Amino acid sequence: MLSMMAAFAYVSLVGLTYVSQRTILYPGASWMPTPEQASWGENVSIRTPDGETLHATYSQAEPGKASVLFFLGNADRIGNYDFLAQALALRGIGLLTISYRGYPGSTGAPSEPGLMTDGLAAFDWLAGRTEGKIVVLGQSLGSGVAVNTARQRPASAVVLVSAYLSVLSLAEARYPFFPVSLLIKDPFRSDLRIAQVRQPKLFIHGRRDAIIPLSSGKALFDIASEPKRMLVYDGSGHNDLWDARMVGDIIRFVEALE
Repeated sequence: MLSMMAAFAYVSLVGLTYVSQRTILYPGASWMPTPEQASWGENVSIRTPDGETLHATYSQAEPGKASVLFFLGNADRIGNYDFLAQALALRGIGLLTISYRGYPGSTGAPSEPGLMTDGLAAFDWLAGRTEGKIVVLGQSLGSGVAVNTARQRPASAVVLVSAYLSVLSLAEARYPFFPVSLLIKDPFRSDLRIAQVRQPKLFIHGRRDAIIPLSSGKALFDIASEPKRMLVYDGSGHNDLWDARMVGDIIRFVEALE
């Protein structure tokens, strides 16, 4: 009887995790249609090939200067990055940041195929509005979107902040007693895509990151092709990376391309 109860409890827990996995993976998603009103840039709308409308904020680059296409983490907001937009603007660098499908101001519901489509649509929108270089920047969950975008579009370079080998590997480590590989809907296999990213790559990771361990980011870095560079911030974790040092490192990387 006890074994049957334990089996029932296990199956129920697995079932609940399966059903709720996208709620867990995309905590920043919102069914509220109101877009964020960021304090920087211009609010724009981007149409995707599958009919969704993405809210985004855009700060145009000066002539001949690069633009950064920024893919956020899974619980982040466009409005949190006025400091980045201002720092880039001081150097003439543009910035486009999107709200993924299902996130505030954007239609649809988030999924891996959907976010990959969003990334390509954002790149194409930006490429139609600038003649300068486009640097793809992805943070945390957004690193997977950045990797896929760079392998399918002519980005000039890629910056990956708190990147993971795959969401699948992270989930397997977090839920070792679950058949994760059979249940996961959105594995985000950057490990299978990074080899096709030939552009210069800058990896940034916090040594104390407890959400995406440095070992995961380092594993992705190790299988990436040259040219590549990795910066490890010893005193930082997952949510405290952004400071003047990191902004400066990104700006120097972007400007070195010019």
